[in-house]
Order: sequence, then C-alpha cells, then structure tokens
Amino acid sequence: MKHISIIVPLGQSSLVNIEGSLQILSEVNVIRAKKGEDPLFIIQLVGLAQQVPQRNGLFTIVPDVLIDDVLKTDLIIIPSLQGDQPTALEMNRAFLPWITRQYHQGAEVASLCIGAFLLAATGLLNGKTCTTHWMLADEFRRTYPEAKMIPSKIISDEDGLYTSGGAFSYLNLLVYLIEKHAGREMAIQIAKSFVIDIDKPSQSPFIIFEGQKDHTDEDVKKAQHFIEQNYLEKITIDQLADKFATSTRNFQRRFLKFTNNTVNEYVQRVKIEAAKRKLESGKMNVSEVMYEVGYTDTKTFRDVFKKITGLTPVDYRNKYSRRELLER
Repeated sequence: MKHISIIVPLGQSSLVNIEGSLQILSEVNVIRAKKGEDPLFIIQLVGLAQQVPQRNGLFTIVPDVLIDDVLKTDLIIIPSLQGDQPTALEMNRAFLPWITRQYHQGAEVASLCIGAFLLAATGLLNGKTCTTHWMLADEFRRTYPEAKMIPSKIISDEDGLYTSGGAFSYLNLLVYLIEKHAGREMAIQIAKSFVIDIDKPSQSPFIIFEGQKDHTDEDVKKAQHFIEQNYLEKITIDQLADKFATSTRNFQRRFLKFTNNTVNEYVQRVKIEAAKRKLESGKMNVSEVMYEVGYTDTKTFRDVFKKITGLTPVDYRNKYSRRELLER
C-alpha cells in the first residue's frame, strides 16, 4: 500500500483541496473493496499543530498526525495556501525540510493550485516545469525565477514532482495520479463518479489576459495602455521606441522583461482577448468577430486564436457563448 500525506497548512488554505483530495483518493479504496481487493492507499492528514483553525475559526481541521510522526511517505499533497504568499510561507516554513527529506527518500510531491509556491520554496522545482493558477503566474515567476513556469498547463509531471493549474484543476491532477498508481480503468471510473472532465489538456481557455502591469517601468506601462487602446492600428516596436525616445533594441528588451511578451505577442493577446469577449456575447459570428478585432485572414486568426486559447474560435464560441448554452 502507498502512504499519502495530505498536508494541513497553518493559516488559510483550501478546504476544498484538502477534503476533495481525501474524498477522491479514499474512493479508490472503496471501489477496490467492492471488488474484493485490498486497499491501495493509506491516507493521512499531516499538520504542524494538533488543531488548525480555518476561515477565522469557522472551521477547524484536526490532522491525523504531525509531520514528526511521519518518517516515510510515498506521496505528499500540498493544498492551495490562500492570502499573501510570503506570509503563508513564513507560517509553514517547518514543512519545507520535511517535504525535501521525504522527496529524497523517494516520495512524490504534488502541489494543488497556488500550493506551488510552498513546493517551490523547497527548491525542488528549480529547473523543473511547473504550473499554478494563471492569475498568480507572474508573481510566481518573480518569486521563483529558477522554476520553469508554464501557466497554460493544467498539470505538470517531472521527476516525481507534480503541480496543477488554477482552482478546480486539482481534480485533473488527482485523476492523473490515480491513473499512475491505480491504472486507467480506475481513473476513468473515478472521473465518471465525480463528473470530472478527464484528460483536459490546458487551462489556456480560462486565462483572461490583462497584461502584466505590476512593474516599475513607466514607459512600458504607457506602451501597454497604448496598445490596448489602439490595437486595431498597426503597431510596431519601432513606433513604440520612437514614441518613448529610446532605441528599438533597448525598448524591446525592456518590454519583454516586464510583460513576458514581445510587442507583437502583446498585440496579438490584446486582440484575441477582445475577440473572446465578442464571441462570449454570442451576438456575432466568427467572421464578424475576426474583422472587428483587426484580422482579415481566416487561417491567421484561427491559428493565433488556437495558439493562445487552446481552442478554435468556433469551439470557444460553442463553449462560452450564452446563446449557444441556452440552445443546448
């Protein structure tokens, strides 16, 4: 049997992550028992204190054991830690050496949503591909630049380290782990039981592009606002560099550094975000939306849209249009 440790952080954490992980992983044992098979998992809530208040005392979690009681585990699950991440990390710093020691003893480690911040604080994600909630991806990059953050991913898997994207994508990671340890048939049964969309490839369709403006370069911020207000015009890096009286090469370097996009990529993302909103309204067809946001070539629009969102314009409209939803 495999020992699973679901950690219970101090402060505010995701009760859904903790209870959901416990419930779904326990269901594997229930299904096996119905078939006359032995349990596969021993699952324990592992904490730093014997009682962990949550939501200003509205709930209290009582861990099964404390970290010093767990000498060996096979899988550690880190739930999302809410609120200010440096504060959350400081409150839970005692977990770090334990997680690191368990990993080097052969344990796998999975972080759910922004639990990736705590996992990254161990240094184990340095040089590794990972993901987190897309809304905090830029903050994660600034805090842990040595990790390879790819916010479009729903899950990552590298060297026994797993991360999941935003919010309820933790369900996809749980199903993925169940498939890895209990087989595809069990994973499908769990997905059906809990109505989980199995094998979801990306969180790109959920990302709302607002531009990375939490930086100190005022000229780059002005350029971002200029692009957002004038995206229907042809905008080039030369034009922006001239507008802000600097060299093209220097401005290009600054723009990429502070936005994680080239100027052309930024323009494309602004256009596609506008297209998404128009498709969601259901008032225009795809061709009308394409022209409205400044594209004239159907293939180019489709290719750029799919690259950024993971869906074709038609698929996106079918998925998010209120009119399409009402017609189903």
